[in-house]
Amino acid sequence: MKKYSLIYLAIILLLFIASCQPITSVRNRSSFNTGWTFNLGDIPQAAEPSFDDVQWRKLNLPHDWAIEGAFSETNPSGAGGGALPGGIGWYRKTFTADASAQGKKIFIDFDGIYMNGEVFINGTSLGTRPYGYISFRHDLTPYIKWGEKNVIAVRVDNSEQPNSRWYSGCGIYRNVWLTVTNPVYVDLWGTYVTTPQISDKEATVAIATTIKNESTDTQVEISSIILNEKGTEEARVVTNSASIPQNKCLEVQQEVTLPSPVLWTLERPYMYTVRTELRVKGELMDSYETPLGVRTFSFDTEKGFFLNGKATKIQGVCQHHDLGCLGAAVNVRAIERQLEILKEMGCNGIRTAHNPPAPELLELCDRMGFIVQDETFDMWRKKKTAHDYSRYFNEWHERDLTDHILRDRNHPSIFMWSIGNEVLEQWTHADADTLDIQSANLLLNLKRDPNTLAKEGDEMSVNSLLTKKLADMVKALDPTRPITTGNNEPSPFNHLFRSNALDIIGFNYHDENFKEVPENFVGKPFIVTESTSGLMTRGYYRMPSDSMYIWPVHWTIPFHDPSYSCSSYDNCHVPWGSTHEHTWREVKNNDFISGMYVWTGFDYIGEPTPYWYPARSSYFGIIDLAGFPKDVYYMYQSEWSDKDVLHLFPHWNWEEGQTIDMWAYYNNADEVELFVNDESQGIKSKAKDEFHVSWRVTYAPGTVKVVARKNGIQVGLKEIHTAGAPAKLRLTADRTKIQSDGKDLSFVTVEILDANGNLCPNANDLVKFEVNGPAFIAGVDNGSQTSLESFKAPQREAFYGKCLVVLQNNGEKASIKLKATAELSGNNTFTELTVQAY
Repeated sequence: MKKYSLIYLAIILLLFIASCQPITSVRNRSSFNTGWTFNLGDIPQAAEPSFDDVQWRKLNLPHDWAIEGAFSETNPSGAGGGALPGGIGWYRKTFTADASAQGKKIFIDFDGIYMNGEVFINGTSLGTRPYGYISFRHDLTPYIKWGEKNVIAVRVDNSEQPNSRWYSGCGIYRNVWLTVTNPVYVDLWGTYVTTPQISDKEATVAIATTIKNESTDTQVEISSIILNEKGTEEARVVTNSASIPQNKCLEVQQEVTLPSPVLWTLERPYMYTVRTELRVKGELMDSYETPLGVRTFSFDTEKGFFLNGKATKIQGVCQHHDLGCLGAAVNVRAIERQLEILKEMGCNGIRTAHNPPAPELLELCDRMGFIVQDETFDMWRKKKTAHDYSRYFNEWHERDLTDHILRDRNHPSIFMWSIGNEVLEQWTHADADTLDIQSANLLLNLKRDPNTLAKEGDEMSVNSLLTKKLADMVKALDPTRPITTGNNEPSPFNHLFRSNALDIIGFNYHDENFKEVPENFVGKPFIVTESTSGLMTRGYYRMPSDSMYIWPVHWTIPFHDPSYSCSSYDNCHVPWGSTHEHTWREVKNNDFISGMYVWTGFDYIGEPTPYWYPARSSYFGIIDLAGFPKDVYYMYQSEWSDKDVLHLFPHWNWEEGQTIDMWAYYNNADEVELFVNDESQGIKSKAKDEFHVSWRVTYAPGTVKVVARKNGIQVGLKEIHTAGAPAKLRLTADRTKIQSDGKDLSFVTVEILDANGNLCPNANDLVKFEVNGPAFIAGVDNGSQTSLESFKAPQREAFYGKCLVVLQNNGEKASIKLKATAELSGNNTFTELTVQAY
């Protein structure tokens, strides 16, 4: 994990360097996150520069106000949206534009505002962007008062809910940047770098650069330089003269040969950088950098996915965007931690369910080696919730899709685009909102006679044509990657499939239909875009473990079980899903299946299927909301990684004489033997297509252990002891050294132990926290789907013996002291931990 921490430090260092650049440099892209004020509630006068915001809350971005709120059944987001508040919020920031920069261009770039972000500069509205997951830019130049104070105000409206099927967050929850350029500059997302030919000896690198000229008619020299990971030049191409008229854009095409390229692989994701330099009359006007990873890939109808000519099964997970107790507010280290935990499991793929992700996620995937399916929409014109994006789709889908592809297309970790997830346009619905022919023409830009369209088809025609339109838009912007959609209708009569516009057939679930794909979709590769939807509560077990709990009976029928829990034996799943072992068996044993993205890697806030309030977060994750792995994590690790795995569960604290099912996930061994208090319970071995072994035993206090052997020699041992009464706390930080940048985090696991150091598996004691030094508590959690405790409180109840506290540096260097206190078995107990900020 140390190498991923280095990645994090490198990203932070680059951001720091950028923030320190003077505004008069060639191109200055600096963080615009600090020094904002915030008010929850609508105050229209707040757009005016003269408005007095002195009483407003002072904060830094990114910020998610919903995660700070109280859970309530009456919050309009509903349990599906996390049962947290929405509303309208205002942000303001005052800044001075250096007078020496007059004559330059100045832009504000938002990575994402959820949602309906309206931006004002000195009282003038620059427009509203409805889609909460899209990045966008505003040109501030015409409105700037050079050498004087300027006021940016942002109104965020997330009051009309529900508008999401999961927790969205509220506010300016991604990073904000101020970009200053000369009048001749590389346009926003203005480079497109591809590698049309790759061999061991050389790679052809094609570079398309869009240059914008907001000066007089100009001759521009364009240099593109390829730098290796050390920053050393490997290749260069120069276009000596390109003529760009005033207030016009020009795309310049270049090719350069990169000798002896180092390939981007999952094990060694080597990254080059393409530096683009623009010169006018010999003077440097702009310098712009683009990531480059050199790799080949293909999807084969019979053999699946190939990376650099090597057959590679995509072993991926779907991920929503929240970061647990931190909410939706982007933090590089928090994202990196999630990816580290997944990588340790053997995961090699991420699906950005179901929206454009934070740019930082893709930067990390580039550097850590993940196969990304980058998704744009969860709905098109047919709504899934009362106030969702469907109401904006007709007006905004072209702009949003275009901006998404332009922003992300240079990331080597992206291997496919998804233009929709389970959109309702897969079917003709008798009760669906109708789409009149005039609207269809406008939407599809068909420019055909409405009567002709009416004669040619029905809703299926419109849906298929819309699919083709979206796919064609993507291919025009990036012809190098295939396009898919996540479909929960496996029939060839699915309207999206009928378009024949999708390069890869994607199924959400429907394992029973996998075998039909080669016959039903001749010549089309196949991937499981979403799978499994197993339900688990970390630490909870329902026996007998060979009983299957399929909850709810149907997604439209309310479900209740007094436990508000789901079994961790992999014996509980939704009716449209399957067990983890079942789907992996299908994917593993069929070469034509390129891979799968499990729903989901981590639990996420909202969508607490099969329950409703007071449940407020999901049960689907392989890892819980706090980042603690559930037992099935080790099944995947035993199959997906080359690490030695021997995982025994559940715990060993039960009622005397109770019948208990013990499971073991293991690999790299021929057999495993279970012992209860040193008495053998039998030797077990996995048969073909089996991924665990189990024993049904009688509980007696003491020790249960499992021994793994290969060729008769012991290669692994795991013991679980009966825990006594809670007696002490253990604090374990994922990192005891963090950056003093005001952003870096230390995730501290809190465990409740007995006097002998055994985890107390049923402990739910309240743990209180105190912090001294340059840090604050960014969040607390315990992985419980039903806890209504605040994520921002300085305390947390343990859940099955564990909880989590997240420390965030405040920008200063010094030692940070964390003290945890609990009343355990009638005794006041505390322990301390030191983290160094440097």
